[in-house]
Amino acid sequence: MVKVFLKCCLCCFVLFLGVLLTPQPSHAGEKKSAENPSNPLSAASNLDLRAKYFDLGEGYDRYTYSLEGATMLNPKLKLKFELHYWDTDVTGSNENDWESLVIKPILFVNEGVRNDMKYRVAVGFDWVHDFDNKDKGIGGGSSTIAPFVGLALGVSEKTTVIPLVQHYLSYDGDSVNQTAFRLIGMQKLPQQMWMKLDVKLPIDWQHDEAIPASVELQWGKMFNARFGAYIDGLAGIGGDRSYDYGVGVGVRTMF
Repeated sequence: MVKVFLKCCLCCFVLFLGVLLTPQPSHAGEKKSAENPSNPLSAASNLDLRAKYFDLGEGYDRYTYSLEGATMLNPKLKLKFELHYWDTDVTGSNENDWESLVIKPILFVNEGVRNDMKYRVAVGFDWVHDFDNKDKGIGGGSSTIAPFVGLALGVSEKTTVIPLVQHYLSYDGDSVNQTAFRLIGMQKLPQQMWMKLDVKLPIDWQHDEAIPASVELQWGKMFNARFGAYIDGLAGIGGDRSYDYGVGVGVRTMF
């Protein structure tokens, strides 16, 4: 029932967004464009509603639904949050429940221009609260703290590259000791569109240094200064991958 409710909410939100945007002329070109929240180190406030499908292999799959947002508390401090809900049959029967809550403060410690290249250095951490539904095949069964450091480099007017490194340690539940390397490329396109390439390379020190790598490609469009939408294509990489492939859709409001 909750799954049906969440799907209905998503469909209604998308339909409402389409009706709202259709008759409205855009004047976004008259103003300086805002930073894109798909860049995790952007100075932007937003709220996204997302849905994804993952093929887990061997006939199993997973549907995930999430509410993800961020707000700038001041010009140097950003606060992000994510609330995740899963629906999966990985245990052999269909199960659905809440997976995790993520709170992520991000501090912009330095930014400027060097050699005509804009840069921003950020530090922060993820506080991940697991809702303890591992018996249903939902979540990893661990609540974690994950400090990170990242650098956003504006290599051109339209291209930004963001390398990040993050380390996950559990404080409750199953033991976690994992270092994740991440490389993101953001490309501005005409007509308020963008593309994002996101490569993740985690190393699981707890399980024989397994590397469940993945890559994500996102294409999106802002219909005006406040509302946009995007689609995702995802793929697991290597023998330690946690899924084979995935697809997703998201809607976004900026504020």
